Amino acid sequence: MRIRIVGAGAMGRGIAQWAATAGHTVELCDVRQEAVTSALDFVRSMLERAVDKGRMSAGDSAAVLERLVPLDDPWAAGPHVELVVEAVREDLDTKAEVFGKLERVLPASAVFATNTSSLSVTRIAATLDDPSRLVGLHFFNPVPLMKIVEVVPGAATRPDIPPALTALVEGCGHRAVTVADTPGFLVNHAGRGLVTEALALLEESVAEPVDIDRIARDVLGLRMGPFELMDLTGLDVTAAVIDSVWEGFRHEDRLRPSYLTPNRVAAGLHGRKTGRGWYAHGPDAPAPGVAVAEPPVTGDADRPVFVAEAGSPSAAAFREALAATGATVETGPEPSRDAVVLVPVWGTTVASAVAALGLPPGRTFGADPLPAAGRRRVLAVTPAADPSAARDARAVLARAADGEEPYAVSVVRDTAGSVAQRLLASVVSVASSIAERSLAAPADIDLAVRAGLGYPVGPLTWGDRIGAGRMLELQRALHATTGDPRHRPTRWLTERAQLGLPLTAPGTSPADCTGR
Repeated sequence: MRIRIVGAGAMGRGIAQWAATAGHTVELCDVRQEAVTSALDFVRSMLERAVDKGRMSAGDSAAVLERLVPLDDPWAAGPHVELVVEAVREDLDTKAEVFGKLERVLPASAVFATNTSSLSVTRIAATLDDPSRLVGLHFFNPVPLMKIVEVVPGAATRPDIPPALTALVEGCGHRAVTVADTPGFLVNHAGRGLVTEALALLEESVAEPVDIDRIARDVLGLRMGPFELMDLTGLDVTAAVIDSVWEGFRHEDRLRPSYLTPNRVAAGLHGRKTGRGWYAHGPDAPAPGVAVAEPPVTGDADRPVFVAEAGSPSAAAFREALAATGATVETGPEPSRDAVVLVPVWGTTVASAVAALGLPPGRTFGADPLPAAGRRRVLAVTPAADPSAARDARAVLARAADGEEPYAVSVVRDTAGSVAQRLLASVVSVASSIAERSLAAPADIDLAVRAGLGYPVGPLTWGDRIGAGRMLELQRALHATTGDPRHRPTRWLTERAQLGLPLTAPGTSPADCTGR
């Protein structure tokens, strides 16, 4: 296939390298000729690095470069061009101008694809004489390594184009997911679950960014915490995406932005690219936040501990886990005068357990029973907590069985469900809302989020591992405890919990029953 790529910046050069490596002839052009020269030099350096590392032969590298054809004029006639991929700046008028000029010089059979990450594909297509030939083809940076592409049909896109581009993408070694033309498409929309809830936790002074990041890494198993991720992406970019998705979905509560971001963006605290964001960056900066040593454990690990039931089915398992470390776990109906009390909360607060069960407020704490991906536990403290008792509770949670590494223990403020539960509930909730709106198929949601965001498992599969019924219990408790509609369970989750279906199941639709 002969492909013309218009725009030779970071995305354009990456798409060019990807397509040429897969065997396609690629015309690379830009209104600035120096950008084309720079892009070709960059691709050449990437190919040389691949040869040096033994990932590609010198002959294959030379063949790829031969398939890269620099153009002096982006609007040159191209009778044999079959596909155009536009990768210019995110501006509707600019993209409309590019496609308008291309429409006049390229054959009517050529398919037009926009690499927009935030603009409406339908609106771009509407500026053309033939809007049916345009589709969204959203790559992620760096293109050769991020092996996922969103195929986004506009309202007028010909029905044969999306499957043809899916076949092209997958023939070039990437995975393709078909996504509705909605704000954020799929990956950027699904990614709001983690960052918006992390910002909400920070708003409520539940924990500092470093603690939230550590819990996201060590309990949920994410490769990068939400605040680390915002610093990498750039808070200016993240805030713009958060706002556009929220506004695009008409102020949907579960996508609500934080008041924290506008001032930080205005102050230039964008992250790595400005030297300071949620963390300090650069050669003179201290170690990244999550790498900073945590406060030492100083409490009495031998102090007796009582695990309160508080209506949690996790209490027995949590009690057994503590006993396996050699902790002195009390088994009576009530805690002794010396014991610290741990409440395995599930969508509720420690304070509510203190009130409902008559527990001693100064020495009652929350503990997250969510199975941890790493060796970290979380201790939640209320405003009534005795600091000395809290240190002892932390020491008890840090204990490990003989021969095992001690647990790290994060100390956070009491909140409904604790940090990890709220992050996970939000991730699953946003993905479920995407599924229930039929914006993407469940399998595509999980695939795109794993590949595009690096989550250890897709959000719907993640919910299934906890169990649809258990996730529904968590979200109902969060909603009831906080009164915040952001925690309202989705229809997708509620129905599947009630019907015994997994979250990953598309389920039966009316069309399935009518033969349409």
